[in-house]
Amino acid sequence: MLILLNLLSGVALLVWGSHIVRTGILRVLGADLRRVLGRSTDGRLKAFLAGIGVTSLVQSSNATAVIVMSFAAQGLLPLASGLAIMLGADVGTALMARVLTLDLSWLSPILVLFGVPVFLSRKQTRLGQVGRTAIGLGLILLALHLIVEAAQPMMSGAGVRVMFGALTGDTMLDALVGAAFAMISYSSLAAVLLTATLASSGVISLKVALCLVIGANLGSGMLALFGTLAQNAAARRLALGSLAFKFAGALLILPFAPLLARGLPVLIANPREATVGFHLIYNTLRCCACLLLIDPVGRICERLLPDRAVPNGEIRPLHLDAAALSTPSLALANAAREVLRVGDIVRAMLDNVAELLHHNDLQKARETIRMDDDIDHLYAAVKTYLAQISREQLDEPDSRRWTDIIALTINLEHAGDIIERIVSDIEEKKISHRLSFSEEGLGELEDLHTRLVSNLQLGLSVFLNNDLRCAERLLAEKERFRDLERAYSYAHVDRLAGQTLRSIETSALHLDLISDMKRLNSLFCSTAYPVLDAAGALRETRLRKRALDTMHVKE
Repeated sequence: MLILLNLLSGVALLVWGSHIVRTGILRVLGADLRRVLGRSTDGRLKAFLAGIGVTSLVQSSNATAVIVMSFAAQGLLPLASGLAIMLGADVGTALMARVLTLDLSWLSPILVLFGVPVFLSRKQTRLGQVGRTAIGLGLILLALHLIVEAAQPMMSGAGVRVMFGALTGDTMLDALVGAAFAMISYSSLAAVLLTATLASSGVISLKVALCLVIGANLGSGMLALFGTLAQNAAARRLALGSLAFKFAGALLILPFAPLLARGLPVLIANPREATVGFHLIYNTLRCCACLLLIDPVGRICERLLPDRAVPNGEIRPLHLDAAALSTPSLALANAAREVLRVGDIVRAMLDNVAELLHHNDLQKARETIRMDDDIDHLYAAVKTYLAQISREQLDEPDSRRWTDIIALTINLEHAGDIIERIVSDIEEKKISHRLSFSEEGLGELEDLHTRLVSNLQLGLSVFLNNDLRCAERLLAEKERFRDLERAYSYAHVDRLAGQTLRSIETSALHLDLISDMKRLNSLFCSTAYPVLDAAGALRETRLRKRALDTMHVKE
């Protein structure tokens, strides 16, 4: 019993090490890997090579699948390019299995000794995540050594022979067991490494090992498909096409597994090397052949999973991919994209306000009020999505980014409410009475509106790029807007004293609009503060402002 527990603990350590490496690489290079995959849409060979490269780094075709299917769900990746990347991911996994089965037991203690102090001393930095990745690699190599050590005495037990004897009769059963383990461990790489190690220890035969490897490929494809069930048809088509390639390959090769098991030892005597070599050759030949079949398979997937029409008036999140939640850096990038979409809706509402200042269009006013419901819906979706991201897994930059995203989301939702109230006031006080602003008053409102739209765009740019100069400019624009708000309010009062009829009729609405625009501008300019704070410039800016205010008072 103790021997079996040692074996199972070695398997658990292998799975855990694979998870640590995958998450560590994604935290360090997540944005760069997304960029590489996102630019691999102009050629199938380029997409195929990108899939190999990215998967070799993250050591998980499932992690690559999460990124690729996120792009597909957002409409950023054609189906053909996505399928080519997925095929490359399968080859990348096979290459890493070959590397990790080399005799690298001497490297395990070095990696752990390097990784532990680096990670513990710098958890919230990129270097700390590199240390975490080194720990994961060390654990994988240590786990493989422990599995070999635990498997040696197992062959002398009759119970062990009976337990593994169930895996020696049916090729389909063996393949299903391999698929099940890949799904449970969330790693086809871990399944292949375990299979190769058990084969080298004599616990399972080479025939069983080959079937388990084929099944592990199927398991990774099923994992990807299950992960897209909650996504749109574009992501599910990509997962279905990838699974179809793996299923077709399994159907073609499984009948020849007994023959291959007898022939491979002639070329490769070591069962471990034979298992890994078969995995690499099988995936390489299968994926190269499937590259020629991408178009017909893509057409079949599009027929089986057509796009569904969205009901009129319904808006849905486009970028909040649930499958990316396990990788915080990817999830934060998705949330940021969705928040920018909310900003686009706020901009559209502001454009409608500009038209309502000139024309009494009741239909335009009602449509603008309805758009606030879209903002509320996306706001709730982004807030829920961010709440599902584990804060404990965020390093310091990602934690600040999480705070910036939620802050901007809240501010844009408040902005939508303010614009809704502005339009309601225009409808009630201007449109219903068929009034219009004076030329001077309309010019002032137009000036404030133009500055408001410009500051919204500048604020979103600061949020996206964290540019210090733009943040300083945005803060200066806030002060300028405040001065204009005060000046235009005084000018309006002067017109009232001159008994200007239009100014008197729209006085309450005019002053309310100026006040509301000032509040909107404050919300849009608030994105400058995190950037200035991070750069240490906020305190200096405030001190300089106080000094200027003191000089004005003395004058």
